[in-house]
Amino acid sequence: MWMLRALPTMARLASHGYYRVSLGGAEPPRDGPALVVANHTNSLLDVAFVVLAARRRVRFMAKAPLFSYPGLGWIVKGVGSVPVYRRQDNPKLVAQNLDVFRDVHAAIAEGYAVGIFPEGTSHSAAHLQPLKSGAARLALGAAAQLGGKAFPIVPIGMMFADRQTFRSRARVVVGESCVWDDLAPRGPDDRDAVRELTRRIEASMRRVTVNLHDWTDATLVQVAADIWEAEFDGPRDDRAHVERITVITRALAQLRLGEDQGWRSVVRELRAHDRVLGRLGLTPRTLRSDPSARTAFPWFAHQAPRLLMVPIAALGLLLLWVPREVTGTIGTKASKKEGDDSIPTFRVMYGGVIFGAWFLAIAGAVGAAYGWAAGVLAFVLFPPFAFLAMAVGESQRFVWQSVRRFFVLRRHPERVAALRQRQHSLAQRMKDLLRDVSA
Repeated sequence: MWMLRALPTMARLASHGYYRVSLGGAEPPRDGPALVVANHTNSLLDVAFVVLAARRRVRFMAKAPLFSYPGLGWIVKGVGSVPVYRRQDNPKLVAQNLDVFRDVHAAIAEGYAVGIFPEGTSHSAAHLQPLKSGAARLALGAAAQLGGKAFPIVPIGMMFADRQTFRSRARVVVGESCVWDDLAPRGPDDRDAVRELTRRIEASMRRVTVNLHDWTDATLVQVAADIWEAEFDGPRDDRAHVERITVITRALAQLRLGEDQGWRSVVRELRAHDRVLGRLGLTPRTLRSDPSARTAFPWFAHQAPRLLMVPIAALGLLLLWVPREVTGTIGTKASKKEGDDSIPTFRVMYGGVIFGAWFLAIAGAVGAAYGWAAGVLAFVLFPPFAFLAMAVGESQRFVWQSVRRFFVLRRHPERVAALRQRQHSLAQRMKDLLRDVSA
C-alpha cells in the first residue's frame, strides 16, 4: 500500500495526460466509509478516473491475474488493491474470496473508500453490462460491521468521445449516493436484500452512464443532445449533458422498438444535418452565433495573445512527435491479448517510460553540448514546457476552428439561415417525440 498516498497524483497525470477530462455531478463524500461503483469500459485507466472523481484515496478490487503481470502487478499491489479470484481465471482459488470479502468489509468499516466495477470485467460494449452481485454483498457485509448502518454507495459514470484517441474528450460524472438504509440491517446472507440492492446500484449507475443500442448510435445521440441544448439553452455542465443523452437514448430506443415513422424521419434528418455542419466546420451551438463585427472585434482582441504563441505550439509538437508515435505503436501491439479496451491503459503505462527516456536523452544531449548544469536544467524544464506547448497547441486548434466558423457564418448568410431554421424545426420535432414517449 506504499503507493496509495500517491494514487490521486498518479490518477491526475494518467487521466489528464491522455484525455481532455471534465468532471461533473454530485459532490462525493471526502472521508468516511464509502463504496464507489463505476462502469468499466477502459481497462485500468478507469481506476484513474474513479480516483479523480472521488477526490480521495480509493482501494480497488482487482482480478487476481493483474497482480502477476510484469510491471503492472507492482503498481496494482502498491496502491493497495485487493485481489478477486474469478472462476474463469482459476476455479480452485474462488474459495479465497471469502477471506477477501472479510478484509474489504473491515477496510470499509475502518473508513476507507473501496472501488469496484460491478460489471465484473472491462468491455467494449455500448451499454452497461448486467451487474454481478459482488458490490451488493460487499456493502451489506460492511454494513453488518457498522451495526447495520448504511454508508454512501457512490455511482460514477465515464463517457468517452473516442476512447482510443490521444487527447480526445472524456466526461466523468458523479451520481447521487444510492439509498439503501432499509436494506443495510439485513446482512449479506439475505438473498432478497442482495438482489434488491444490486437492482438499486444498477439504477443509480444507469443515471450517470450512456447506454446505447450499439456504437453506431453514438454520433446520432450526441448530435441530438447538442441540438437540444443549442436550441433550448440547455445547461452545459457534464451531469446535465449526460442526463440529456440518457433521456434521448432511452426515447430513441423505445421509438425504434415501436418502428415509429416519425422517429425514422427525424433520424434521417439528424444525420443529414450533422453531415452538413461537419463539412462547414460548424456545431449546433456555433450555428446560432452572431457573426457581426460588433462581436468579432472583442473576440479577436481576447484571442490575440493565443495567436502569438503559435511558435511554442509548433516547437512542442516537434519535440513530442517521436515519443508520441512510438508510444502509440507499442501500446497498440501490447494490448492485442487484453483487447481494444486496454489500448489507452498500455499507452499510458509505456508512455511514462518512453517519454521519460526521451526527456532524459534530450537533457543528455544538452548536457554534452553545454555542460552538466545545462543538462540538469533541461531535464527539469523540458517536461513542463513540452506539455505546456501541447496545451497551447490544443487551444490553437480551438482558435483556428473558431476563426473558420466566423467566416463561414459571414460568407454564407442565406445557407446559415436555412440551417438555423432546419435545426430549430428538428429540435421541435424531437421535443414532440420525447413528449409522446414520456406520456
